[in-house]
Amino acid sequence: MKFSQVAFPLLGVFASCVGALSDASIVSGAYIVELNGEDDASSLYDELRANAIEVQHRKNLNYKLFKGASFRVSNVTESEAEAIKNQIFGKSQVKNIWPVRKIQFPQPTPISTGGNSTSAAAAANAFLKRQTNENDTFTPHVMTQVNKLRAEGITGKGIKIGVVDTGVDYTHPALGGCFGPGCAISYGYDLTGDDYVSDTDEPIPDPDPLDTCQGHGTHVTGIIMANSKELDFTGAAPDVTLGMYKVSSCAGYTTNDILIQAFNQAFEEGSDVISCSVGDDSGWATDVWAEAASRIADAGVAVVVALGNSGSLGMWAAASPASGSSVVAVGSVDNTVLPRILAGASYSVDGNDPAAFGWYNGYPSLIDAEVTFSLWLMPNGTASAGACEPLSDDTPDLSDSLVLLKLSLACPADQQAANIVAKGGQYLMFYPELQHDFSNIYIYTDGIKGAGILSPAQGLAFVDLLSTGENITVTLKPPNESDPFVENLSNGQNAGYTAASSSWGPTWEVEIKPQFTAPGGMILSTYPMNMGGYAVLPGTSMATPLVAAVFALVGQARGTLDAKAIREVISATAKPLAWNDGTAAFDLPAPVAQQGAGMVQAYDAAHVVGIPSVSSFSFNDSDHFIASRSFSIKNTGTEEISYELGHTKSTTVYTFVPDVAPLTQARFPSPVADDWAELTFAADTVTIPAGSTAEISFTVAPPSGLNSTLLPVYSGYLTLNGTNGETLSLPYLGVLGSLHDTPVLQGGDNSGVYLSSTVTHFNIPVAANITFSIPRLGSNSTATDTVWPKLLIIPTVGTKFLRVDVVPLSKTSLPTTKWLGYETVGQLPGSPRTYVARTGGTYTWGGWLADGTVVDEGGYVLVTSALKILGDEEKETDWDVVETVPFFLKYV
Repeated sequence: MKFSQVAFPLLGVFASCVGALSDASIVSGAYIVELNGEDDASSLYDELRANAIEVQHRKNLNYKLFKGASFRVSNVTESEAEAIKNQIFGKSQVKNIWPVRKIQFPQPTPISTGGNSTSAAAAANAFLKRQTNENDTFTPHVMTQVNKLRAEGITGKGIKIGVVDTGVDYTHPALGGCFGPGCAISYGYDLTGDDYVSDTDEPIPDPDPLDTCQGHGTHVTGIIMANSKELDFTGAAPDVTLGMYKVSSCAGYTTNDILIQAFNQAFEEGSDVISCSVGDDSGWATDVWAEAASRIADAGVAVVVALGNSGSLGMWAAASPASGSSVVAVGSVDNTVLPRILAGASYSVDGNDPAAFGWYNGYPSLIDAEVTFSLWLMPNGTASAGACEPLSDDTPDLSDSLVLLKLSLACPADQQAANIVAKGGQYLMFYPELQHDFSNIYIYTDGIKGAGILSPAQGLAFVDLLSTGENITVTLKPPNESDPFVENLSNGQNAGYTAASSSWGPTWEVEIKPQFTAPGGMILSTYPMNMGGYAVLPGTSMATPLVAAVFALVGQARGTLDAKAIREVISATAKPLAWNDGTAAFDLPAPVAQQGAGMVQAYDAAHVVGIPSVSSFSFNDSDHFIASRSFSIKNTGTEEISYELGHTKSTTVYTFVPDVAPLTQARFPSPVADDWAELTFAADTVTIPAGSTAEISFTVAPPSGLNSTLLPVYSGYLTLNGTNGETLSLPYLGVLGSLHDTPVLQGGDNSGVYLSSTVTHFNIPVAANITFSIPRLGSNSTATDTVWPKLLIIPTVGTKFLRVDVVPLSKTSLPTTKWLGYETVGQLPGSPRTYVARTGGTYTWGGWLADGTVVDEGGYVLVTSALKILGDEEKETDWDVVETVPFFLKYV
């Protein structure tokens, strides 16, 4: 009963398609094969063609760590694809087979963009490497101690980072302005070509990874190595040598075979670190892309991948390939500030030297050429109340002044404008009371020639100056001629905490994901020149390149680029952050399933002398729990160190919602429980001479007062406080309850598996014995009002294997086979599926089977079966089975 290891589509709900257990993310009839030994794809192709199977080659995947190919079978229907796949898996050359899957990079939606690609200043901005001990105040660097390493002159020099992304606008002055040997971005490749839109397009690779239309890769690149004189910030490791492997074009679409090719090409071309900010929600460590990435990491190259932005789904939503066992999965922390890119301007107080500020132009446009205004505030300093009432008779002529006004809740902005016009005013500069109102302003009052808006802080600063009698003049340029100005606003109550959007682990093998976190929520970086030059974007996509840069910095400082060694010191020195449920912060650290070891601390990782032999502990679930554990720690310093051993509890969370039946996955914020594991050490302290190693043993007692049916996930940190002042911590995680015994499928109305119809918009269950009158496959029916049977499957947890069988309720002309005690005529098209995420989906059936056979009219049930987590597919008791209500098919 062995299944081929076919990766399942993993982002969101599966598409509903008449006739198939379908998924829009799978390229129909396309496969990745790993080949045995030194076999090549040509002999496999010859054998398939000899069996009248037409093969179109896609990609050679003939690498040191992955030997295979991808191809597409062109002369089969979707319903025949499963049978063809099984034929291929049976060939002697084939070690494993997976479907080719579509992947999409996040389509950037910048919080703000700016910069001016056409200005002389931007065009002349030379790329200047910074190797001095400058004061780095860029908040993501301060949060992660990158600034402290930079102060020591650690810049990543001599280290190669290969980025797999959407390409890069290397013409950007802050990214060096060129591509190729001698340039900051010196190597890489375009694996798809500029005209690649979807899997239906033929990739046309070329050696130029330029991107001027998508933006994601340019933003990622800047986080690693930008040097912006214009906005006065740098990437975390500005002296690395960067390679860009472009795997998509403007729409951001790519496929997993292209990504596997890019990872291996980056590895074989000498990258010391590989960074990739894309994935799809899997939760499994053994899908093909995760496996390929893990092999590279096991070969000593750090593979750093975004865990995903599915934090709203709650736990068990790790993305692939971040789910790979040896892959460094990165979560996101919200920046301590929210950068806004504004049009730059200047002001002068009583004729003194000018200072810079930023503003947004409004409607009507405030200026079309450089102009200097006197800033005017009502004499009584009541700009805080706006100008809701007519101005006094002694108000001067305002025709040449820029009037400062507060957006007021007491009256519309246009009412204020009308009162200003009555005194000759033509130019307005507003500021809001609240930051979330800081956006473009639109004024439609006759007589107003221009309007703009300032941030609340800048507006109040001007009010304070004007109220004390200072005279302020402001000089403005049209925004498209202005230098950009970055103003840091408040990033809300979650600033500095793990982002609510950041995906949670662990994997379904109970491996800890993420490994650690970094600032990713609202990050300023480079953007294609023709798209603004700079942008502020959020997500684990932004945290990942920062961690990749930290690997380079720590590797340079420590004199090693071994992925495992660097991972261990970064994990041991990471900073656990407090739990924030989106409304408030609490005393306990956030769950390890959300933040791993915590936020990276680059300086501590570079200088720590106590090196643990592990980076974390998984205590697995109750079925596989082992109470006694140990690890070693090496003192690489020159003096003896004693460590005090301790335990810090973190927040325990439930997988499922308490007091709800059937079991329902909890979304963010997951319900918490006041119960924790207890750790007992063999000794409270350990003393380690210089250059020596000591063994540390401890036992674990899981929490005992929790409902194990709800799969509570407990976690915390082993702490080691050294007499040399360093503090180390190792995260741990465990699951109370049995993953194997947790039902994958739950039946019954409004539960995980039931029959609905295409006429119901909310997946309402149908009554038993309903008749579906549908066109027969191949008929000439033009009916548009057909009501099709629709099967809904939402697994409770993930499953490695899922299939749907069609079981007749009466005599049939078709042959039947036995499956788990049922007499089945076959499976739905597209069944079975493997590596199924818990997001599930709906499937509309058109009356035919996976091999294209049309079933007889009559009564049926659809039987869904799923392998339990850690189950053996050879054991019937390791499968969950749910059957639908009986229904009838009639052809019209």
